[in-house]
Amino acid sequence: MSDMDINKAESPAYSGNLTLNVTSSLGFIPINNATITISYSGAPDTVVQTLNTNESGNTETIALPAPNLSYSTQISDVQPYSEYNISVTAPGYEPVFISGTEILPDVTAVQPVSMNPLEVEPPGETEEDIVIPDHTLYGEYPPKIPEDEIKPMDESGEIVLSRVVIPEYVIVHDGLPQDSSAPNYYVRYTDYIKNVVSSEIYATWPENTIYANTLAIMSFTLNRVYTEWYRNHH
Repeated sequence: MSDMDINKAESPAYSGNLTLNVTSSLGFIPINNATITISYSGAPDTVVQTLNTNESGNTETIALPAPNLSYSTQISDVQPYSEYNISVTAPGYEPVFISGTEILPDVTAVQPVSMNPLEVEPPGETEEDIVIPDHTLYGEYPPKIPEDEIKPMDESGEIVLSRVVIPEYVIVHDGLPQDSSAPNYYVRYTDYIKNVVSSEIYATWPENTIYANTLAIMSFTLNRVYTEWYRNHH
């Protein structure tokens, strides 16, 4: 029996909410009348619910079974969220399949979906698969790379900005710092912060705790913008 099944069996009274926002990858145009099929990750052939988007590209908000609230607000080895698969289709767009959308109890998960327009209607449409990994607080990940608290300030390649700025984009290096073959991605600063927050914080935490952790994430990110060290991987 999976963690999700155990959670459902122990706490059937708990539920979380889900709403989807579906847009075109070209210009963030809302996609009307997209069809969304939701199933359990552990039982992908069992359809839980089918939804459609409105003119704004949004679905209605629905309730889905979720684990006991205590699993995400106290230290626990039990998976604190349930996982769902989401299949999205729309005329004129490549279908999208998302595996692992996380639903926590008593809060609303907003799942954005970006769809690529079809240039030519093919006889067999290709499907874009998106896999959401385990939450950082639950999954097993390698430890973060240790860094010196005091960094040298006199080496070539160092950039220190002369004033405080909030960037529109940040560069995310998808690999170890010394791995020059790993790709770099330009990500909007606000999207980057939202992605890190949703990966490192449970939405069930007290509001002040969420604010404090979000400010810490913003401070760490902006510190990298103000004093960025390119020596080893520029």
